[in-house]
Amino acid sequence: MATKKGDYFGLAYIVSLILAIIPFTAWICGMITRFSEGKIVAGIIRIFGGWLIWILDLICMIFSKHICRVLPV
Repeated sequence: MATKKGDYFGLAYIVSLILAIIPFTAWICGMITRFSEGKIVAGIIRIFGGWLIWILDLICMIFSKHICRVLPV
């Protein structure tokens, strides 16, 4: 039986939401998550635009329970 993986390191939704609320942890976790998925360009975008993406992540986590995927490829 496959379990659904959370957005930050496979953690549960509530833990991911708590991490997304704190700007610095959302920036670091989002960057590491994208690099670990093999999305190098998306990780680089999160390095330089992390504070803007933090707001999008927070909104997406609250309404859709997933982090914002700027580059879904």
